[in-house]
Amino acid sequence: MAYRKTERVLARLAERRDAIVAAALNLAREQGMAAVQVAEVAAGATVGIGTVYRFFPAKTDLVAGLVETAAEREVAAMAAAAEAAEDPVAALAAAIGVFASRALADKRLAYAMLAEPVAPDLDESRGRLRGAIVAEIEKRVEGAMRARLVPAQDGRLAAGALFGLVTEGVIGPLATRKPAQPTVAAAVAMALHALRAGEILIDGAIEALPQHIAKPGTFGA
Repeated sequence: MAYRKTERVLARLAERRDAIVAAALNLAREQGMAAVQVAEVAAGATVGIGTVYRFFPAKTDLVAGLVETAAEREVAAMAAAAEAAEDPVAALAAAIGVFASRALADKRLAYAMLAEPVAPDLDESRGRLRGAIVAEIEKRVEGAMRARLVPAQDGRLAAGALFGLVTEGVIGPLATRKPAQPTVAAAVAMALHALRAGEILIDGAIEALPQHIAKPGTFGA
């Protein structure tokens, strides 16, 4: 008879995996992606090195785990804000605004996860996080186009450009040092202007933005 893990065992395994991912995120936040090494992660999670390898057989798997976790959390936060908006342009503004505000709330981790120079094998995994965020933005751009609130255009190209605008403007090496909320509003306004949304729609989306980014959480959390 095959052994089946009990719910208690499964819960304990999930807790250990979560602790490992949390320790890896803390290392990335404090020292950058290069610091995410198995021994250091094990120490931070207070588990043995073998336990880390049990869940993540190699460092690239560990980084992939971070990417998966961060992608799920960022997309969920963006989607929740967008779904609460009144129209497709406001939904796009809310999604971008939440992404920007969460990145600003933890700039060091956001930079490490999205923009910090890393080895090619790590960047390949990390690209999935960027791709997930771009896909969520694209979804909102396509919604605004279907509603004829912005001109027809290449939604994927537009989403990638907006992601670059926000990332470089908010967390890049030359990012502004202004207060968080005005910075987010400025980034969102530039994004909507770039898509050639109407001024009335832009004004309404920016006016509604504070309610969507009031408690956005922090990047990766």
